[in-house]
Amino acid sequence: MAAVLPLDPGASGAAPRKAGSTRDTRTRAGFSFGKYREIIIAVAFFLLFDLGVLVLNFYTSFKIDQDTVAINLAGRQRYVSQRIARTLLELDAARIAGQPYRPDTLAELRAGAKVFDLSHKAFREGATVPGGDGKPVFLEAVTSPRGRELEDKVEALWRPYFDKLQPILGSDNFAPDSLAAALGYSQANNIKLLGVANDFVTETQQIGASRASVLRMVQTGGIVLALLNFAFILFKFLNRLKTSDAAIEAANEENREILTSVREGLFLITPDFKLGSQLSQSAHTLFGRQLAPGDNFFALLHPLVSDKALTDARDYVQLLFAPHVKEALVQGINPLSEVEVAVKNRLGQNARRHLSFHFNRVQEGGAVRHLLVTVQDISTRIELETKLQSERQRSQKEFAMLLKAIDADPALLRQFVARAETSLLEINDIMRSASAVHGEAAILKRLDEIARKVHSLKGDAGTLGLETVANQAHLFESELLRIRQSGGASGDLGAALLSLPLPLEDLLNKVSALKSLTGLQRPAQDAGSPDAVNGTLTKLAQDVAADTGKKVQAMVRIGSQSDLHETTATLVREIAVQLVRNAVVHGVETPKVRAAGGKPDEGKVEVQLVRGETEWTLAVRDDGAGLSATKVRQKLLDLGWYTAQQLDSFDDRQIVSHIFKPGFSTAGNVSMHAGRGVGLDLVQSNVQKLGARILLSSTPGEFTEFKIKFAA
Repeated sequence: MAAVLPLDPGASGAAPRKAGSTRDTRTRAGFSFGKYREIIIAVAFFLLFDLGVLVLNFYTSFKIDQDTVAINLAGRQRYVSQRIARTLLELDAARIAGQPYRPDTLAELRAGAKVFDLSHKAFREGATVPGGDGKPVFLEAVTSPRGRELEDKVEALWRPYFDKLQPILGSDNFAPDSLAAALGYSQANNIKLLGVANDFVTETQQIGASRASVLRMVQTGGIVLALLNFAFILFKFLNRLKTSDAAIEAANEENREILTSVREGLFLITPDFKLGSQLSQSAHTLFGRQLAPGDNFFALLHPLVSDKALTDARDYVQLLFAPHVKEALVQGINPLSEVEVAVKNRLGQNARRHLSFHFNRVQEGGAVRHLLVTVQDISTRIELETKLQSERQRSQKEFAMLLKAIDADPALLRQFVARAETSLLEINDIMRSASAVHGEAAILKRLDEIARKVHSLKGDAGTLGLETVANQAHLFESELLRIRQSGGASGDLGAALLSLPLPLEDLLNKVSALKSLTGLQRPAQDAGSPDAVNGTLTKLAQDVAADTGKKVQAMVRIGSQSDLHETTATLVREIAVQLVRNAVVHGVETPKVRAAGGKPDEGKVEVQLVRGETEWTLAVRDDGAGLSATKVRQKLLDLGWYTAQQLDSFDDRQIVSHIFKPGFSTAGNVSMHAGRGVGLDLVQSNVQKLGARILLSSTPGEFTEFKIKFAA
């Protein structure tokens, strides 16, 4: 008590008191007691109420436990009485059938009679009997008037019943008359005994319920009194805490305003890597989940970052908690200064973000108590940097393409631009006409026509080294394939065609840029010369070989195409481009495969255009793997175009002819040079336009040769 007494008034300048004064001490003690007397009395009453309720609860609970035992044993008596009656019927049935009595039936009868008799005596006089689990329990005698009355009725019914059972209970060789007497009494009095047993169970339950009601009243009264005392104590303390609570609430409100409005994630982590009690609102959003004080920081990071980043972050944080490590020296090795994470957005969908974590020490007395963690979402900055890098790369590619275009043969470039513009405008017309076409087959036919034109444009761009245009055409092909798949699946190909104008416009823009350069090129020494045509096809073969990891020696001799009509020359050149690409991709093997087959590492591709007396012949031959009818057959089966039974009816020539079908390709995957199933479809389309015919010859493992013959 002395610690809370008010100071002596004389201690601050008043006259000194005598050292041995006890009167003043008693006065101060009495004043102090009076100040806290109400609270002390309330606490004393609270303890007294608790003790009284505890004693009454203990006593009443003890009596309820005994009542529970009585209820269980009363219920068991009711069940046992029926079990005795049932076993008597089973014994009588065995007697009638002339069968021996079953030992388990006799054992059940004797056990039931013994249990019933022991329980009945215990209810009348009080005794220790086997409980429901076989363990001994003490059963008090029934004292209620109604209970004693029911026990007297049980005694009157049970005692003659038990006497008649004695011959059966005492020996296995009892007379049939004894069984008949016991069974007769059972059938005459079993219902009465069951009724009395049911009434006795009800009585024991009512006794238990009355005690439970008393217990509830005691508990309710104790709780009410305790609550009144608690309310009194609370009222006294609330006035004293009001001022301090107001100050704390004001400070907390300021903290909440700061933590709610700040855009960064702010929180403290302890030396055992747990989150502190104060977290900014933005931290929950940045982590994509609701954070709670005490969460393990690295457990929160684990689903967001890679295992390596998590390990590095743990090592880094441990360094920061080591006071001998200079904070400024380790800031530059922060592994979480820029990290990509996968979090859930507000719609519950996975989203990729870039977060930046910064750690600052909170020190006290030279020890690091906490780390202040600042988390920022730098996704916008990273996105802008990525776009800037992408634009820089695109610009470099565009610039490289323009340089190649300036360096290209002027005549070939002008021809390419003219053909490309014509093809793209034709594609635009086909797309417009497709909106008026009905039926999936008709729309698919137009899609195939568009695919052939785009593939031809891609091939032309590849021969001139215009990679940007070729890549854009490749993306256009990908969009066509997507429309085939998604539009066909949804049943609305016409609506799916609405996405094509954008890639078409991109191609037109690139072709327009090339067109503006044709006037800036060096003067052509020999526009469209045979050497230029042969050179572009040779370079195409070498470029495709380099992209596919192969080595090729190309021998191209089609300079005589200058004698052809311009339209015919264009078709022949397109056929040559596609067949050269096909020969390198599908025909010539990789150096490793060729070496295993005893061939030189470098494959050969020969292209020749020869004029005969009545017709021209364009021949493209490679010394590669040759055409495999078995491989084509398996691909047709994989595509689901035919069943195995249907394919069995085709000969090899019919099987191989499917390589010219739109959408068919034996390439393992789609690339810039193969996999769409458009190249040979374009060849066949141009052959038809020429009024020509195709001759195909191949020997597996040795060569493949295409010959296109058309009128001179």
